[in-house]
Amino acid sequence: MVSLLCLTLAFPIATPSVTKAKTSDMQHNQELWSAVKPLDTITSFLNTGAHPDDERSHLLAYLSRGLGVHTASLIANRGEGGQNEIGEELGNGLGIIRSREMIEASKVTGVKVFHLSETTSDEIYDFGFSKAPGDTLSKWGEELTYERFIRRIRTYKPDIVMPSFRDVESQHGHHRAITRLSLKAFEDAADPTVFPEQLEEGLTTWQIKKLYLPASKEQATLGIEIGEYDPIYEMTYPQLGEKSRYLHKSQGMGNEVEPGSRIEYLELVKSAVGDIPEQEESLFEGLYYDFNDYAASLKKSDNKVKGALKQVQKELEEVVDAYPSNSNVLKETHEALDKLRKAEKKVERFSFKHVDKTDLLHRLDVKEEQLQEVSKVAAGLEVTTSVEKPVLAQGTETNVTVELSNNGEQTLKKVAPTLNTPAEWVVDGDANAIQLAPGEKKTVEFSVQVPEDAPYYNPYDESVLSTEVSYQYGKEQVSTTFQPEETIAVLPEVGLKANPETLAVNTAQPRKAMTFDITVTNYTHASLEADVSLQLPEGWENVQSKTVTFAASETEKTVSFTITPPEQLTDEPFKIVPTATVNGKEIKESVQVISYDHIGTFYNIQPADVRGVAFNLKFPEDKKIGYVDSGFDQVAEKLSEVEMDITKIEDLGSADLSQFDTVVTGIRAYLSRADLVEHNQKLLDYAKNGGHVVVQYNKPWDNWNAKTTAPYPLTIGQPSIEWRVTDEASEYNILQPEHELFNQPNVITEKDWDGWIQERGLYYPMEWSSEYETFLTMTDLDGDQFEGGILLADYGEGSYIYTNLVWYRQIQNLVPGGYRIFTNLISYDGE
Repeated sequence: MVSLLCLTLAFPIATPSVTKAKTSDMQHNQELWSAVKPLDTITSFLNTGAHPDDERSHLLAYLSRGLGVHTASLIANRGEGGQNEIGEELGNGLGIIRSREMIEASKVTGVKVFHLSETTSDEIYDFGFSKAPGDTLSKWGEELTYERFIRRIRTYKPDIVMPSFRDVESQHGHHRAITRLSLKAFEDAADPTVFPEQLEEGLTTWQIKKLYLPASKEQATLGIEIGEYDPIYEMTYPQLGEKSRYLHKSQGMGNEVEPGSRIEYLELVKSAVGDIPEQEESLFEGLYYDFNDYAASLKKSDNKVKGALKQVQKELEEVVDAYPSNSNVLKETHEALDKLRKAEKKVERFSFKHVDKTDLLHRLDVKEEQLQEVSKVAAGLEVTTSVEKPVLAQGTETNVTVELSNNGEQTLKKVAPTLNTPAEWVVDGDANAIQLAPGEKKTVEFSVQVPEDAPYYNPYDESVLSTEVSYQYGKEQVSTTFQPEETIAVLPEVGLKANPETLAVNTAQPRKAMTFDITVTNYTHASLEADVSLQLPEGWENVQSKTVTFAASETEKTVSFTITPPEQLTDEPFKIVPTATVNGKEIKESVQVISYDHIGTFYNIQPADVRGVAFNLKFPEDKKIGYVDSGFDQVAEKLSEVEMDITKIEDLGSADLSQFDTVVTGIRAYLSRADLVEHNQKLLDYAKNGGHVVVQYNKPWDNWNAKTTAPYPLTIGQPSIEWRVTDEASEYNILQPEHELFNQPNVITEKDWDGWIQERGLYYPMEWSSEYETFLTMTDLDGDQFEGGILLADYGEGSYIYTNLVWYRQIQNLVPGGYRIFTNLISYDGE
């Protein structure tokens, strides 16, 4: 850009009107208004963050729904390292859930969503909490991350960029990393020497015009009132933002917001449209708010284009003014398309001296896309794509039915549906153009053949099948894409799921025969025969394969194998690989089905491998352990697999705790178990009367009372972001090495602290009563040192341990030290 970089517009830009549809007796149409409102302005805004749910929902709702600003969120990873408050999925499975939740949330606020992470187990992975941006980018790969970041900037072309967080020590390292990249990209996205290969691919450089950071009132150069009530959405913009946040269910997001004034404070830190003032009157100072503004910046020599832009702006305003009449909006939209497309041709042919043609054409392209969306809504065109077999195996065929319904008031001409599929797929069907009168429905049938080597489903790709429908109204033709009703997924012919999914072999006990159940799921919708076997580690005795036969109507069968581990086992990890052979093809994949009402159904394809490890684990075989399961961890199941006597306590109020030697609570059990909160005194009385209680970590707001929940005062650290050890290999110091906790029944050595996963501890206590003993210190990468990872107090005749170390991650990921140390904690008897 030449002139836009150096030109500060001379005309004043008033704070734009939030909405033009405020007549109290007007019959509002949310869908139609949401489509026409973006025609008000040609500005664009990009909010950057690290994880799904990092978006600044209140501000985005105001900009997108209130002002019609072309608005998007750019998010780095998929949130795979988070916790799951609605199910047991973690890792890639959780990443799929959180990604889909963000997409559903964005539908509420009208915001586009982009991710830097492109597939499951991508390099840009949520590896857990980080305190340092350098550590974050080192693990993601700074060059890879930044290349994708710049690519997205050059593709979306935002006028304004705002990271969700500031680069300060109290922030998550992932957040800080994205803020740093955002600041750096202000210059680099416009620099042709930065990732020049992108330009060779057809992208163009892009100059961000303004970059803001969220700010306090004292820091701010701008305060925006976003608390206004919108009669179309029947709530304020912060309330609309919270409506979207409630869809982040796996993170427990969403809060009630009272109506009233709400000021969003921003600090302008970089500008390409003039000096940074102490105070701004509008977010849009120095920017082209609409095509009239753009036209005003053109020279006299550009009068032909100037007039065309003014005409386009007039037409856009007439579309908005035609609301809420669908027929009038449709008529004005197609007239606007005619003027806009003529303007595009003029701009393409014109030789500007002071205008960035790429910039102007981009803004016209965005408006053309928006007008086509308005046309679809105003026309009342409903397209339903039904796939006979939404789950497809390689080499299979399915039928697709497209139903076209004209729910509007005008006849649509030359209506032509086509299926969008990968180029290698074979599609047959009648896609001839038809006429669709008001109230008329027509159906078009297609058959689709999936190639034998079609790539398997990637949950982060666009749908592998969609319907594109073109039609004509007046002189102008539009084309719009409709997604199928269900997720379309190419899966292996069969999926294999082992039970158990992991295997911990305790070398302290005699080897026993164990049964593996392999559930085989047929995804071909046809009769099928599969030879199922287990590929065992060297030294293990092989078992014969078993044949599974499916009729066309059968989808799932289970076969069992009995294996016995060899006596000689090292402490090294091993794996057992379930394998199916179908028509000479080996399949070793498992398909995790992820289905929730608020997001739909999706699939996570992963190796079917059973990960295993052998280690020496001693535990008192006569101890009975009760487990208050929170639903957030699988520790009880994993301890049962090594033959500990574990009983899940379904209701604390009615349970007879006297039968147990130890009672353990799962992570964050005070959040998910109302019976635990209600009967917490019963748990304390159990300890007081001679029992042993082990409480795993809770967040400070998980119904935790610092004075009364534990037997003696114990305050969980806040802000919680500062009370954790993120380095899974952090330095540690055992304060009481001779204590029973580190010697009975397992002698704990340095090896037990090796190979930990993701982090050492979360939500450390910040204060505790003198009745508690401390046993170790841990030091994070930034030098922060904590003593409260294991707190033990004698209480009456019994004992109470609070521990915030992440035992569940270690045990669920087969870290031997996690088993051994945690076993000592729950085996403690104070003798």
